Amino acid sequence: MIRQPRVAAIVAVVLVALSACGGDDDTQQADPAQSPEAVVRFKQMALDCVHREYPNKIAHVMNDDDDAQPPRVLHPVFYGCFDWHSSVHGHWLLARLTRLYPDNPLADDAREALDESFRKKAVAAEVRYLRNHRNFERPYGSAWLLQLTAELREWDDEDARRWLDILAPLEEAVVDQFESWLPKLAYPIRLGTHNQTAFGFALALDWARVAGNEPMELLLRKKILEFHERDVDCPLSYEPSGEDFLSPCLMEADLMRRVMSRERFQRWLGEFLPGIPLDGSTDWLVPGVVHDPTDGKLVHLDGVNLSRAWNLEAIASALPVDDERRLALLATARVHAESGLSAVSSEHYEGGHWLASFATYLISQRWAASPE
Repeated sequence: MIRQPRVAAIVAVVLVALSACGGDDDTQQADPAQSPEAVVRFKQMALDCVHREYPNKIAHVMNDDDDAQPPRVLHPVFYGCFDWHSSVHGHWLLARLTRLYPDNPLADDAREALDESFRKKAVAAEVRYLRNHRNFERPYGSAWLLQLTAELREWDDEDARRWLDILAPLEEAVVDQFESWLPKLAYPIRLGTHNQTAFGFALALDWARVAGNEPMELLLRKKILEFHERDVDCPLSYEPSGEDFLSPCLMEADLMRRVMSRERFQRWLGEFLPGIPLDGSTDWLVPGVVHDPTDGKLVHLDGVNLSRAWNLEAIASALPVDDERRLALLATARVHAESGLSAVSSEHYEGGHWLASFATYLISQRWAASPE
């Protein structure tokens, strides 16, 4: 794909901001305000889809004739952006970038869109749906819903508090879904797509810490360590698969740094990914390639480049500053960020309805924003 000059310029500025975060202060966040065009462009992409009903993919089990309804009836809050989970993280994008940059030109438009979506009657319908479809969007969409409410919890804003109160019943239903499912889950799901447990667990754990929900945090920690503490030699060379947007190996490492001390994680990573170079090279992990951005499955590889970039940054942040692997991790993160960010475009809806959310998670370093 040939990048347009304006997009290339945005990518260059954002990468400079990201590079500034490779220092000793691992809590330092990239500042996408250094590229206000990126913030505006990503917000506009979300605004263009959160209330766009069609095209739409409904992941819907019908129980009777009454379940044959259009998306806006089945999901009166999250009916846009092609599918439920993309609508959820599209709303999260609007909340996050408005929280971080309240004076951005599209801040008022974002608030209006969020206000239009978050209505008590509509949320009640979403709760009824989830109670009647217990496995719906588990864990991917459910985890993004918790990421959305975590964002609202951390936002010191009158509107955010009101929206959080409105969404509280849906948040509770999603937590109930996780708490019912986790004790029965016998094995991790190591896919590179929606059902992957590492990504879902990471976002749910971040929410539990933000919300101060200790039982949920303990339940997740127990399951994470049960599944992954003894993992070794992850076959990173087998990645990516042809439709991945998440890296099974890197997402697991990103998850484990959330539940281990720095010293323990340093040792675990050496056994889990022993091939990380010590010389700062980047050829050990090559970005995924998309040959057809109009193919909704193939375009997933643009997403895997973005998620790999934040995984690599997060893994580096969890290592001691003198760990020689950090150079390769951060350099490779930059290569993947450049590839992924250059593909974030509204030209094709197949990627345009979701890639901006992944880009926002990366450039705003949301992975670093949650308490330990």
